[in-house]
Amino acid sequence: MTGAPGTATLTDLRGRVAVVTGGASGIGRGLCEALLHEGTRVVMADIEQVALDRTVAELEPLGDIVGRVADVSDFASVTSLADFVFDTYGACHLLCNNAGVSAGVGRIWEQEPNDWYWCFGVNTFGVTHGVLAFLPRMRESGEPGWIVNTSSADGGLAPSPGTTVYSASKAAMTCFTESLAAQLAADDAPIGASVFYPSGGLTRTNMWTSERNRPAALARRTPAPPGKFATFDEFTDWLGSGGDPVRLMDPVELGRFVLRQVTEGRFVIGHETDVMAGLLRDRAAAFAAAELPPNNGFGLSARRQSKG
Repeated sequence: MTGAPGTATLTDLRGRVAVVTGGASGIGRGLCEALLHEGTRVVMADIEQVALDRTVAELEPLGDIVGRVADVSDFASVTSLADFVFDTYGACHLLCNNAGVSAGVGRIWEQEPNDWYWCFGVNTFGVTHGVLAFLPRMRESGEPGWIVNTSSADGGLAPSPGTTVYSASKAAMTCFTESLAAQLAADDAPIGASVFYPSGGLTRTNMWTSERNRPAALARRTPAPPGKFATFDEFTDWLGSGGDPVRLMDPVELGRFVLRQVTEGRFVIGHETDVMAGLLRDRAAAFAAAELPPNNGFGLSARRQSKG
């Protein structure tokens, strides 16, 4: 699926400059490694200094990569990141707004305001801050460029009721990115945008331990409601309890897939687009009948996994 008609293309990543937030682990690290294999100069941004330093040291043999600490929920921090990138390289060709957190599980009335402030601060405002800090300068440079916003099928396509805060933040990001891509195309800008739905299998990320980076000022005032799954391994063990092997997606291979989709000018980046389309058709039919639409359960990969 391509975006709205426009002239934006970024067909060659060699020698280009890419910025990846949340880059020190999981999908972000996979994107950075895939970019280095393409000969791209990479700025890895992350909120964790120790993890950032370790990951940069591990990836340095592959190419040109530097690390910068950045808190995407803080616009001043993201602006400082953009200042560094443009002062150092003079351009940003690919911006991957990838940093994300999960505020855990629970019924809406069990969530606290701080759950919403924290999750939206990273997942939604983090993307907004990235676009506001980088896009004007990307446009002024006149260079071709692309923005990739990491969303999730859990909210981006349909809510996952157990993770209401996270789902709502990802739904907002999907709408934001669609509007962004449409406006860029309408302006005939040399920059495009994509919404990225991690898919094709389950990817091991640190999303399950997001609380390690939760600011004290946004801590819960009461204990969090118990979740069905506390860790990634518990979740995959549950999926595998039916006897079928759990499908896992390697983060680097997922990163390579994202880059191929970017160079092809895709707006929607994701595997299993047939499953996505089926879910959306079912939801449209329910809307037409004025009924409660089907939700996304544990996510598209898990839905397909649990069905074999």
